[in-house]
Amino acid sequence: MTSDDRITLYYSPQTRATGARVLLEELGASYDLHVLNTKAGEQRQPAYLAVNPLGKVPAIHHRGELVTEQVAIFIYLADLFPQAGLTPMLNDAKRGPYLRWIAYYAASFEPALIDKYMQRTPAPATQSPYSGYNTMLGALEAQLSKGAYLLGERLTAADILWGVALNWTMMFGLVPRTEVFMRYAALITARPAFQRITAIDADMAEQHAAACGT
Repeated sequence: MTSDDRITLYYSPQTRATGARVLLEELGASYDLHVLNTKAGEQRQPAYLAVNPLGKVPAIHHRGELVTEQVAIFIYLADLFPQAGLTPMLNDAKRGPYLRWIAYYAASFEPALIDKYMQRTPAPATQSPYSGYNTMLGALEAQLSKGAYLLGERLTAADILWGVALNWTMMFGLVPRTEVFMRYAALITARPAFQRITAIDADMAEQHAAACGT
């Protein structure tokens, strides 16, 4: 394996990058970590801004190319390791629904979540990318009510994305703890990959805080 074949994950613990690392573990992928102490503001320093001008994690470097944006990373990595069975292939009827719910996370859930967190006055439904917060969550809950996972009984990378996100957002009170959401998040957070990375993240976050004197 050449250096370009290695996946480098730009990473900080207990951030959106956690989901990407959990996915890499689920895929059985070999990868290198480029760790940033976001408590120290390393993501805003010139060295990392040269990688991602937005100063955000996760980002990955693979085969000489950079991939940013959380949902793009999930799609890319799951497609890169089809043998793990976490992505419907192009000729699979479930490919469309799979992409739908991954895109829904970025296009609807994240904007709605930030508006709620910032306590912004919502835009009119006809001008909002997510219609309305309750409408957006209602569509997700209805889909998850149909089976164990987004695509029924089949676990995909989309579930890793959503399960990690719902666990965090329910923890901070941004998403209601409905029976459906709690059941779903519990399925993902009980998985060995999530448990392993969560424990590692806790230690890393403690070290980062200590390095900053907090």
